[in-house]
Amino acid sequence: MIWKREDAEAVHDKTVKIPERPEGANMATDSGEVTIVGIGARLEGNVVSAGSLRIDGQVKGQINADGDVSLSPQSQVEADVRAQNVSVAGRFKGNVVVKGKAHLARGGRVDGNITSKALVVEEGAIFHGQSIMDATVGSATTPDRAGSHPSTAAQGSGQSDKTEQVKVP
Repeated sequence: MIWKREDAEAVHDKTVKIPERPEGANMATDSGEVTIVGIGARLEGNVVSAGSLRIDGQVKGQINADGDVSLSPQSQVEADVRAQNVSVAGRFKGNVVVKGKAHLARGGRVDGNITSKALVVEEGAIFHGQSIMDATVGSATTPDRAGSHPSTAAQGSGQSDKTEQVKVP
């Protein structure tokens, strides 16, 4: 875990007291353990979190979280992300694969592809890339129907691949 020096006093049993969450960073702090990459932190490489992850600083590489990933408005991330859900309020470049919902908050920017069950793009967010809406995302038990790509096979069941470039003023 990474925290500011003044947050060190809040440490108790290897957990950090989560400060008031910024607007647009609502998913990662709902419950459980949260790893925080602080505003002044710059990480390069693989970031792995057994719980949720909140990024206020800069990360470059790969991010794997068993929980949710939340990028605050001041964050700058260039990575591939795998998580339960993701919320982007800062700048993000890379690919996102989530089992649930991808959320682009007001002021957030994503340059890359998003694979998820649901995608929410708020007014004022920017999304440049491909959105793949796939109900089978992250399911290891779902058979690969007749050897085809899962999202292609799912088209017959109401799922579809979408290519979108969205800029909401």
